[in-house]
Amino acid sequence: MNQLKNWLFSNKTIMKNIFVLGSCSTCQRIVKELGNATKGYTIQDIKTEKITAKQLDEMKKLAGSYEALFSRVAMKYRSMGLNEMELTEKDYRQYILEEYTFLKRPVIVNEDKIFIGNSKKVVEAAKEGM
Repeated sequence: MNQLKNWLFSNKTIMKNIFVLGSCSTCQRIVKELGNATKGYTIQDIKTEKITAKQLDEMKKLAGSYEALFSRVAMKYRSMGLNEMELTEKDYRQYILEEYTFLKRPVIVNEDKIFIGNSKKVVEAAKEGM
């Protein structure tokens, strides 16, 4: 039974999904601000339900790069010395999969559209695109 659950989880698609950090007040505010527009979406807390490689790869296809999904404001970015390194797409992917804080949040996926981050402009575009 666990194998089936693991297979289902690892093959989860992200057709309509909002990736958030449950403890992040900004993510909570944005989801609240989106209100009824979030109906039909799966809200995934990336701390308690890790992003799968398949999900991240699907996000990359929509975003154009892993770098676009990578957060340079994460506390670990400087503490790990990543700010002093030249990271590749492979590095960005690896770090996001290993450490949830490296995903720029929230990420809103609506089938073939993606909205990344919490800027006012992105949130407004997400409202219109949901």
